[in-house]
Amino acid sequence: MITAKLQKAINHQIQAEMYSANLYLAMSGYCMSKNLKGFANWLRVQYQEETMHALKFVDYILERGGELDLKVIDAPPAEFGKPVEVFEQILAHEEHVTSLINKLYEVAVEEKDVAAQIFLQWFVTEQVEEEASASEVLEQLRMIGDKNSGLFYLDKELATRTYQPPAANTK
Repeated sequence: MITAKLQKAINHQIQAEMYSANLYLAMSGYCMSKNLKGFANWLRVQYQEETMHALKFVDYILERGGELDLKVIDAPPAEFGKPVEVFEQILAHEEHVTSLINKLYEVAVEEKDVAAQIFLQWFVTEQVEEEASASEVLEQLRMIGDKNSGLFYLDKELATRTYQPPAANTK
């Protein structure tokens, strides 16, 4: 059985994950409108990942006998600036999500919920990957600077990213 405190914290995390999904979908649409289809693709994959993260939390609450309490999700912005600014925002957002996951893990420790700690370890590892991925693209964009040829090359490379759902045993 999940404690009320942990259940409440996970329900808030679901809200944060769904906001992340909507943010990345908005960014994807923004990049598509700027004719940066590869960037739009990269962000759409992020959208799919964030949606899957939210669903993992939903399933966890229900598997532990808890109650799902979905919260209102704020609308993301519509304008994001140049590609380098988009990825600065992405990295800052992923760092924020990492802090949320860390706080959620702290709640699991406080509640002495070992099962939740084990479950949350997947998200801790995932956030390391999320930050590294965003940081890599951001650094490439900074190296490119104002060179459109580099931007178009990176856009083409980002178009190859595909969504890979986690293995079945990491439900």
